[in-house]
Amino acid sequence: MQYDKTFKDEALRLSDEIGIKNAAAQLGIPYYTLSGWRNDRKKYGSSLYVGSGHKRISADEKEQRILELEKENRELKHSNEILQEALGFFAVSRKK
Repeated sequence: MQYDKTFKDEALRLSDEIGIKNAAAQLGIPYYTLSGWRNDRKKYGSSLYVGSGHKRISADEKEQRILELEKENRELKHSNEILQEALGFFAVSRKK
């Protein structure tokens, strides 16, 4: 059976409040389904629900990707500074 995002969010909230076993019984869903949703939430965080064609990545993979992008950003800023200095140098020598 397919459950929509709203139902899953409410089920997760309820399971946080009263426990997985009680929430599953109250909602009429299998314990292991709710347990799986909680594990997915822990593993994927905000990427818990992905649309068609979107890759689900874990929090660790996201952190690694952020570090890579920050490094690339620093390198690009450094390259940009070098190019700006070179532009200034050529502009001064052109005026002479």
